[in-house]
Amino acid sequence: MAERVAESADAPVAVRRHAEEVMGTVFSFDVRGGEPGAVEAALEEAIAGLHRVNELFSTYREDSQVSRLARGELELEECDPDIAEVLELGAEAERVSGGWFSTHYRKRLDPTGIVKGWAAERAALRLRAAGATGVSVNGGGDVQMFGVPEEHRAWRVGVADPLRPGGLAAVVSAAGADELAVATSGTAERGDHIVDPRTGRSAVTDLVAVTVVAPRLTWADCWATAAFAMGSREGLRWLESLPDVEALLITAGDEVRCTGGLASRLG
Repeated sequence: MAERVAESADAPVAVRRHAEEVMGTVFSFDVRGGEPGAVEAALEEAIAGLHRVNELFSTYREDSQVSRLARGELELEECDPDIAEVLELGAEAERVSGGWFSTHYRKRLDPTGIVKGWAAERAALRLRAAGATGVSVNGGGDVQMFGVPEEHRAWRVGVADPLRPGGLAAVVSAAGADELAVATSGTAERGDHIVDPRTGRSAVTDLVAVTVVAPRLTWADCWATAAFAMGSREGLRWLESLPDVEALLITAGDEVRCTGGLASRLG
């Protein structure tokens, strides 16, 4: 779980801040710059888009298209194009991770592991396209950032310490990057919810949290989940092989492991 680090008291007021409860969590928006009318319209569209994603993809709703697709009541060609897009991205994540990421749960279609990150990234992209000079969208602790909050300052994201409630394990800075995402998978907030795709049961590893830093949240979210299921040794080795990806892994024994370039993203 990540949270934006508090800014100084003299920081300029954001063009727009908003929190929206949807998809079983809270999406927080911090939008800077741009023409106010255009940004406001884009924010409304982004929020409506999140609710539409929930309608399409919720596995808790019997009438969602994903639930109907899983039951064989719909063909993929009959579904909203967003479903095909997400499943294609999920298939790519499964390929890159060697099967450690999956859009299925106990052999049933369930793209939950990719939807939230993808939805937050898309919402942030919509705001950037509307002319915002700085965008931060936090979807339940996973953050997509574009631009800067103000001149000569960068977005910063605190990574919660899973073994010390209220503490931070690290602070990630987006300095020098026009786009950056931070995603964490672990057991601190939701317990043993990450599944080992090989067994269909909860992943049993030495890890309590994996935080991935990458340009886009869709992939950061997928890679954090896959690496957690792998365990610290294999997960770290695999994350090191991915381009433009850095990561912080924390074991149950309070051992911290990180990719070689992570230090350049801390501060």
